[in-house]
Amino acid sequence: MTRQWRFCLALGGVAMIAALPSVALAQGYSVNEHSACATGRAGTGVAAPCADGSAMVYNPAGLSQLGAGKTLFGAGGTFIAPSGGFTNDNTGLKSDLDSKVYPVPTVYLAHGFSDRFAAGVGLFAPYGLTTDWPTTSEARFLGYKSLIRNIYLQPTVAFKVNQYLQLGAGLDFNFGHVQLRQHLDLASQTVPGQAFTFQTIGILPGTDFADVNLSGNGTSVGGHFGIIVTPEKHVSFGVRYLTKQTVKYKNGKVVFDQINTGIILPAGNPLLIALNLPAGTPLDAILSSDFSPGNPLENQAATTQLTNPDQWTFGTAVNPTDKLTLLFDVTLQQWSVFKNIVFDFASAATPDVTLPEDNKNTTSYRFGAQYAVSPTVDVRAGYINHNGASPADNVTPNLPEGKRSEFTAGVGFNVGKGLRIDGAYQYINQADRRGRTLPAEAFPPGEPKTNGLFTFHAHLFSASVSYVF
Repeated sequence: MTRQWRFCLALGGVAMIAALPSVALAQGYSVNEHSACATGRAGTGVAAPCADGSAMVYNPAGLSQLGAGKTLFGAGGTFIAPSGGFTNDNTGLKSDLDSKVYPVPTVYLAHGFSDRFAAGVGLFAPYGLTTDWPTTSEARFLGYKSLIRNIYLQPTVAFKVNQYLQLGAGLDFNFGHVQLRQHLDLASQTVPGQAFTFQTIGILPGTDFADVNLSGNGTSVGGHFGIIVTPEKHVSFGVRYLTKQTVKYKNGKVVFDQINTGIILPAGNPLLIALNLPAGTPLDAILSSDFSPGNPLENQAATTQLTNPDQWTFGTAVNPTDKLTLLFDVTLQQWSVFKNIVFDFASAATPDVTLPEDNKNTTSYRFGAQYAVSPTVDVRAGYINHNGASPADNVTPNLPEGKRSEFTAGVGFNVGKGLRIDGAYQYINQADRRGRTLPAEAFPPGEPKTNGLFTFHAHLFSASVSYVF
């Protein structure tokens, strides 16, 4: 008997790919923490980037200020400690995210070939996601682990036209990786060849029968452009544009591992009658055939694609005094590029799926300040406010995303000739948001697709070192 399973993997669990990434640090699954200096002042820098190499991310034009014959090396990382959970409306039970710390590294290398021209290469991660839930949480049926990693390698050039205008550009080589781990719930599956689900023959909701591991790698290429205008020494304006990239995961794979239910079917069970099997037959023995070659739950190749959206950032920097710098940035991200996600299974027994999406464009507002306490010590602070990309129907364990207010603080030290150390702290306070741990089709048409409340906040710690010689 050919079994046509209803795939939670494709219809709900690939919400990692469809709803899109919860350790994402900005709207959608973008990341804006690429320098302890910039993080301390709320990620502002498009009009006045930090002098640690991170101009390659915040505005490539800023690299032109390096100076003739100067070589810069910068490296650092941000360590993210998220907390959050989901409380079910009906049961009152709460599931918490696993307590883990996630690193986001950065590396920069640049050289000033003249007082006007500089070039370098940066390694950073402008898009990324990790969410980890316990395998016993109700989140497991949409995804107990979601991972999106995009590592950009960006060769960068910058040119100072004159004292008023700086230009910069980079070519971004993206190395992408995605992974989703989830369980399938047997109760929600339709009995093969029948018009009823396993729940109607006595299988309780929350009966795990398969563990799914979806993963894939892909590459893409894009561009990054920046301009800084300084009409007078105390004011500057900046614009940067990071192009969208579509990563095609052509070499993906899906591995299905059977989870034993331990259920023994009694006499008179409709499934035994339909299959003409004796009483006492183990349900797992019946299900095991669906994991063999030629059946829907066989290990197989899979393809999909994921688009990192365009980013536009506009900003200004003002120096009211020689010691104080005030910064303001606005970033627009075109998350509306997610209309439909197509997931293609290699096996003819596994139906392909098209997932309609309706993600929204987002805007973030960043306010930063930096004050020189002494010639060797700077202190920083900032505030961020932004909306979320996910529409109300797609707030899931893979991305329990929402409106956020974020607060930052930092300090930097010149500890020797050309050597600088920076540190920063950031707190993410996300508004509670209603969402779901069930596939969208489990809710009645026209009704809100929510069954509980997500909470989320995070502590971020950044450290970096830069050396100019």
